[in-house]
Amino acid sequence: MHKVRTYNAIAPVGLQRFAAEAYAVDADIPDPDAMLLRSHKLGVDELNDSLRAIARAGAGVNNVPVDACSERGIVVFNTPGANANSVKELVLTALLLASRDVFGGISYVRSLADVSDEADLNAQVEAEKKRFKGRELVGKSLGVVGLGAIGSLVARAGLDMGMRVLGHDPALSVEAAWRVPAEVERMENLTSLFSQADYVTLHVPLLAATEGLINAESLGEFRPGSVLLNFARQPIVDTAALADALASGRVSKYIADFPVPGLIDHENVMLTPHLGASTDEAEENCAVMAADQLMRFMETGSIVNSVNFPTVTMERVEGFRMAVTNRNVPGMLGQMTSVLAERNINVIDLINKSRDDVAYNLIDLAAYPDQGLLDAICAIDSVINVRIISGTSNA
Repeated sequence: MHKVRTYNAIAPVGLQRFAAEAYAVDADIPDPDAMLLRSHKLGVDELNDSLRAIARAGAGVNNVPVDACSERGIVVFNTPGANANSVKELVLTALLLASRDVFGGISYVRSLADVSDEADLNAQVEAEKKRFKGRELVGKSLGVVGLGAIGSLVARAGLDMGMRVLGHDPALSVEAAWRVPAEVERMENLTSLFSQADYVTLHVPLLAATEGLINAESLGEFRPGSVLLNFARQPIVDTAALADALASGRVSKYIADFPVPGLIDHENVMLTPHLGASTDEAEENCAVMAADQLMRFMETGSIVNSVNFPTVTMERVEGFRMAVTNRNVPGMLGQMTSVLAERNINVIDLINKSRDDVAYNLIDLAAYPDQGLLDAICAIDSVINVRIISGTSNA
């Protein structure tokens, strides 16, 4: 039986994916084979020896020690796209709030609660409504930085609202490119995008290359009076540089999902308490995707949507499947097949892929891999772990 430890409140529809006869799933499971979490900050000391996989029900994995997991041969999954629609809708809300002073208008009307005469009320409203005049989005330019699962949806929505949409994503995959509407104008660099966009919305992951991406230099390239939206990650924007840009009018409004000291009470800033994925639908989608990826890995060894391992899938036909994780150094596959040949074990099928410093192998064998074989594979220098998919042994 596979043991899965949960952290945080995982949507029940996701937990129900685990068959009771094959999985023990609980927050107090000792020595788990897998973990399922949302926002829990996972420490390196929580990575037990039997742990083989961690699934985050969300896109970001900055609360998971990914490098330490890679060293230990632990696959880390995320759920890209599961909360994309939820974030997209919040971005659209931000676009509209940045263009129309809806909050100001609501607050003004509430201030008239003591006015009992309807004619007087209407007169006051008509006299003051000009204070809250905004502008339409039709015909304005929207710069989308990052055209992945969320960015492509935002780009499409911008087009649907009659905006000119500019996009930039140097790391755009072939699969992601199919999702981007043809009407999106591809910008060769961020300078071109910033200088032409009335609104800039960020949808890139937090990496060393993107931390502080919006800084004093890049803000200087913005069109004067433009609006910046950040529903990606807070450190992508240099807060001090942004404050200067707001003071100078280079940026007229900043709307983000990440409250930071110094900006909370700024008159041209609106901050929400990390609501991007806070919908029932997004939480359920993330939980289901995370659970399904864990089960597929535990039952077949296949890896899809990992942030630290290669994507590896191989159809199961017959025999006994063994999964081997090793450091990505030359000659490893040859050493493994030599061990199998010495024991006269026929290989039915195999796949070997690598990502950065980690390599992963699925090997279907004609004979059951006994403990002696496992010990021999584990004894190969640079092998991190071995797992039998058909059977109960782990090494």
